[in-house]
Amino acid sequence: MNLSAPTQIVFIITVVIAVIALLMGLGVFSLGAISAFWVMTLAYVILAVACLLRGA
Repeated sequence: MNLSAPTQIVFIITVVIAVIALLMGLGVFSLGAISAFWVMTLAYVILAVACLLRGA
């Protein structure tokens, strides 16, 4: 399996999601019942899928 770098837009989206999770972990704001752990996990999964897919 060949890995490829994600596109710049996917990388920026995952960084924004990760910053949101960081702010949630610090208690700046909340997204209801969703914990910061799951938001950070979502960012990581999106980035991992983008690395697995060519041209994503």
